[in-house]
Amino acid sequence: MPDVRHAAPTADPVSPPAAGCPVETIAASYLVLASGDPGLALRCAITDALADLMEAERRTRRNSRLISRGYVRGALDAAGSPAGGPFPAGGS
Repeated sequence: MPDVRHAAPTADPVSPPAAGCPVETIAASYLVLASGDPGLALRCAITDALADLMEAERRTRRNSRLISRGYVRGALDAAGSPAGGPFPAGGS
């Protein structure tokens, strides 16, 4: 299956997409890249959408972990621990 993410989409010269409609523009681009095969165009669009969704979920999980660490560090700082960690300054 071709990776259409990095290919430069071009408009279909036979039936140009409606002005200002991104869905039609995207659909036309996938059809052009799939050489007019609607099944292949659909599979490529779904593959790209799922890849984008997985990347967004990965970023959300990463951000959630960073936020959680920030809360834990803030709680430790408020409890009297130095900002650098749970050990008192000068101790090991």
